[in-house]
Amino acid sequence: MPDLIKKATRESYGEALAELADKYQNLVVLDADLAAATKTGIFRKACPERFFDCGIAEANMMGVAAGLAASGMIPFASSFAMFAAGRAFEIVRNSIGYPHLNVKIGATHAGISVGEDGATHQCNEDIALMRTIPGMTIINPADDVEAKAAVEAAILYNGPVYLRFGRLAAPVFNNKDTYKFELGKGIELKEGKDITIIATGLMVGEAISAGEELSQQGIDARIINIHTIKPIDRDIVIKAAKETGLIITVEEHSIIGGLGSAVSDVLAECCPVPVYKIGVNDTFGYSGPGDVLLKEFGLSKENIVAKAKEVLNRK
Repeated sequence: MPDLIKKATRESYGEALAELADKYQNLVVLDADLAAATKTGIFRKACPERFFDCGIAEANMMGVAAGLAASGMIPFASSFAMFAAGRAFEIVRNSIGYPHLNVKIGATHAGISVGEDGATHQCNEDIALMRTIPGMTIINPADDVEAKAAVEAAILYNGPVYLRFGRLAAPVFNNKDTYKFELGKGIELKEGKDITIIATGLMVGEAISAGEELSQQGIDARIINIHTIKPIDRDIVIKAAKETGLIITVEEHSIIGGLGSAVSDVLAECCPVPVYKIGVNDTFGYSGPGDVLLKEFGLSKENIVAKAKEVLNRK
């Protein structure tokens, strides 16, 4: 993939909230004393009367968001993924998920690429946690264009939504003038007949690069971007399995309970084919530069290429 502009999706999130404020007057934003890091501070500057800092009390923030939603507002409750999905899980489940309230959770700093913050802040379990909540929609955008479109899609959807954003800058490969976000629909970025690589979030850029390198080596890889983990696009997954017979999933998340598990659930029921998962292998992370950790944990173009060649030999 040629050199592209890079931008962290957490920045896209903050910008999108501010840009959409006039269009959606019932949009309000809550944060847990992390507005500078989650980038909701951009919204605070634009609309201070519609911004609420709940302090370092994430569970309480989710309860406040539930009350605002019950009053007809569209609240975005924001914190790091570790706190939004982890620390506040019980309140998200019982006060937002159970009554199916119209709360949007903006979870930033997800995955191993949080880097120097270390294992306690590198949340590789959030998608798995949120998938277990009945009726929870989960979106994991891949770049700036997709992230901004996802924020508006979440506003337009009536129900709880978990949006996952990253700290590390991601290549912007979508064209804002032509891109269309459709909730629950995957996107085929490249056709291919030999193998399918299904990626989400920050890993989509790596999957695109891996597909280009595989092409140079005579391997025709199909590349699919799954931005909506739940509900997952069953049709695109089943079609790829039937036509290529071999799937690799790539995610900056534990291989337990995330994209790989969601894809496997679909195919085990409808079209059993081998599924190989690239992700965090049932381990905690550790402190280090985000880009270095991605390679250390195999979340890179090079490892995707190596895994594709390895599993193709078994086909």
